[in-house]
Amino acid sequence: MSANSSYGLEQARIQLPSIAANAHAGVSSIITRHGKPYVAIVPVQDLQKLRSTAHAPSGLLALRGTGQGLWGADVGKTISRLRDEWDRT
Repeated sequence: MSANSSYGLEQARIQLPSIAANAHAGVSSIITRHGKPYVAIVPVQDLQKLRSTAHAPSGLLALRGTGQGLWGADVGKTISRLRDEWDRT
């Protein structure tokens, strides 16, 4: 994504075709209202990236699969060995 452009709301209304063309070319635009950021017009690719990360699992589900192979080929045997180890102490 290239540098952001900033437009006032009325200016953006007048220049919407140009702002849309810029978004298609990869340039995001911020539209302000009373001098404060109000709306962003972003390239479709950026929106798709944002949506894909918004649906990514969080919490414990994000860790799913990260310990693959940690317990060896047979998880049951590994846990059994650990339990036996605890019983010996």
